[in-house]
Amino acid sequence: METQNNNKNNIKSVIRESWAMGWPMTLIMFFTFLIGMTDVYVAGRFGKEVQAAYGLAFQLYFIFIIIGIALSVGSVSVISRLFTSENKDEFVLAVNSSLITAGVTGFFFTVLGIIFSPHIINALNIPPTIKGYASVFLTIYSLGFVFDYILMNTNGILRACEMIKRSLISMSIVCVVNIILDFTLALHTPLGFRGIAIATVVSLCIGMIFNIAYMRKVCKLALKCTFSIVKKIIEISWPSGVLQVVWQLGVMAIFLIINVLPKYNIEVMAAFTNGLRIESAIFLPAFAFNMANAVLVGNLLGKKKDEEAVHIGAITAFLGVGVIFLMVIVVFLNVKHIAGFLSNNTMVIEESIKYIYISLIAEPIMAWSLILGGGLNGAGDTKSVMFIVALTLWLIRIPLAFILGISFGFGAIGIWWAMNISIVFQALFMSIRYFRKKWLVSAEEVIKV
Repeated sequence: METQNNNKNNIKSVIRESWAMGWPMTLIMFFTFLIGMTDVYVAGRFGKEVQAAYGLAFQLYFIFIIIGIALSVGSVSVISRLFTSENKDEFVLAVNSSLITAGVTGFFFTVLGIIFSPHIINALNIPPTIKGYASVFLTIYSLGFVFDYILMNTNGILRACEMIKRSLISMSIVCVVNIILDFTLALHTPLGFRGIAIATVVSLCIGMIFNIAYMRKVCKLALKCTFSIVKKIIEISWPSGVLQVVWQLGVMAIFLIINVLPKYNIEVMAAFTNGLRIESAIFLPAFAFNMANAVLVGNLLGKKKDEEAVHIGAITAFLGVGVIFLMVIVVFLNVKHIAGFLSNNTMVIEESIKYIYISLIAEPIMAWSLILGGGLNGAGDTKSVMFIVALTLWLIRIPLAFILGISFGFGAIGIWWAMNISIVFQALFMSIRYFRKKWLVSAEEVIKV
């Protein structure tokens, strides 16, 4: 009886710990989403050309910061482990090495962006009417790369050091400042549309300053960098960077397959675009629990509590799936209103509704896979995550989408079901990798820096 009570208490404790990390990350992801929606709205006030230029520049912005996102994954994996271990000297070196690596890399891309932004835009096959706007957007955004790299890195370190609420405060400030400056600079000063990009740069800089102030409470900051730690961070980081690129190429491949459809291909493309926007909103909690899981698993591995790390990763995944399931129900009950809000074209609305209904079936399965993948990232097993996602994407999703959608003539519905089938396989392979626990062996190497 006493054993059963202890087990129940342990499970409750794990659930509380998972939720304590999960809800602040969900809010942080929501703030990021809110900033993007405000940028799109304000850009639309200047006309379709500026809105299109903003969309293009932002996609290029994402490409520039992929390495920063990857570096934060590696930093969280290493620092979360060292934070709960007895290697305090190594922990301080890891924090400083991580910050210096992020700062130097971000500065490099800032210089690169300022110099080459106009040339990149001019080289693209896009309408001349948006090239000028896009070039201005990307050049200004380039000023903020170094701030964003450090902000992402410090957010990761704060999560790893169980200071997620500090990160939440910083990102709430970034959100409020960005939105206020969006409307103020863009709509009420001579800066015009440039104010959208300037608002982003200024808010990122302010967020970075707040995070660095918090970081001084974590450990003593110094210009000390250890090659062995940087090497370990990069070893863990690069698969995550490759994965981001592979995923974006996969999305582009789906667009190209849709383009081959014999009829209504433009409407289906618009429906797919709208569907991705809706999915990005649904998946805010999933991405939040993914990043939370990386920290939770990493912290427990640092304490050498391997079995508890496995359990908390699974429970966090269950929690995330529960939240996603609730969001799926909300979207399911309001799908027609949502599709109508995003488009006024009857055919696009109809195709959007079909896409959303089919994709909703696999959303909880995708959340399960994504959150378990976060646990593997926290253990430093980023290569497995990369291989599983890349293989199911390019050996299942893309070929099957072409076969069902084009060869068998099922059209858009065939493409959507191919995406669902690939998600099932991805979740299956991710689960096998996770619960076989082979990653626990390789995880021991992460703190040997």
